[in-house]
Amino acid sequence: MTTFWLLIAGLALTSFIPRASFILLFARWPVPAPLQRALRYVPAAVFSAILVPALVLTDGSVHIGLDNPRLLAGILAGAIAWRTRNTLITIVIGMLALHLFGYLLK
Repeated sequence: MTTFWLLIAGLALTSFIPRASFILLFARWPVPAPLQRALRYVPAAVFSAILVPALVLTDGSVHIGLDNPRLLAGILAGAIAWRTRNTLITIVIGMLALHLFGYLLK
């Protein structure tokens, strides 16, 4: 039981310390302008790094083609998101498209 709580405390510290260090560091000093500009791209880069493999990888290999239902649904959802800027509509249409393409392409 002690090992369990030590593990929880260790994981909490390893998650908390890197986050708190940035807050404490930049609370005293201003963030340099080049770093501010670079940090603007972090959300898009992280989103792309998560999304693209989910859309194009099938069983560990790249699968780019019109027979990939996830890729087709992702492209459609991206177009809907760009056009409407509505998260709920994008999710609903994307999920419907994924199921429809999955059904039609099997």
